[in-house]
Amino acid sequence: MITNFFEGIGAYALLMTKVFRRPDRWRLFYRALVKEIQLLGLDSIGIVVILSIFMGGVVTIQTAFQLSDDPLIPTYYIAMATRESITLEFSPTVVSLILAGKVGSNVASSLGTMRVSEQIDALEVMGVNSASFLILPKIVAQLLFNPILIIMSLFLGLWGGAMAGDLLGLVPFEESVMGYRLEFIPFENAFYALIKTVVFAFIIGSVSAYSGYTVKGGAVEVGVASTNAVVRSCLAIILANYLLTDLILTS
Repeated sequence: MITNFFEGIGAYALLMTKVFRRPDRWRLFYRALVKEIQLLGLDSIGIVVILSIFMGGVVTIQTAFQLSDDPLIPTYYIAMATRESITLEFSPTVVSLILAGKVGSNVASSLGTMRVSEQIDALEVMGVNSASFLILPKIVAQLLFNPILIIMSLFLGLWGGAMAGDLLGLVPFEESVMGYRLEFIPFENAFYALIKTVVFAFIIGSVSAYSGYTVKGGAVEVGVASTNAVVRSCLAIILANYLLTDLILTS
């Protein structure tokens, strides 16, 4: 098992060296990039909006439930704790895990289908760097658009939390705004979230592409590769989340 793990890491690294080579034709690269942004980014806005709003509301309710027993704690501290939870963990990590399931399975299945139908082999016969041609636009699209999705998730999560607190009588809207602004440190909040987002975006794009690109077999193996892409991406995101948190916040 350990041998297979290191062999997989080596094959993944070798594939990435092929991916990050200069595209043969920049016009085709830009065209593919726009298509991938539409497919992998814009089509994910709906689920991010819904998830973020309700996630912010749930975090506010749970935080208020934990802190409401102490009358000495100001209500705007509930909003402050909500802000920390959403910006440090929920938006960058939970949304990335959701995208790993939605985007990762799409990337792996599309590349796997091309592999088993010998379309990738045809590109290589024509002298095209299939790894760069097919995978690089997907990774770049993730790196460009995922931070936009996470920024959107941050604002919507905070707005959803403020609205839930106000509608349920837990925290007045004005005090939520006060709590969001109280002791706000840009690096420990927004910048830290964006740093994690960029790393997670690369993991989603590259790990999913590797799972699909290296498929061997037929339709059944494509389905297995799609499942493996989601599992591997989620595990890699969780591990990277721990390492980044330890390196950035505790250093």
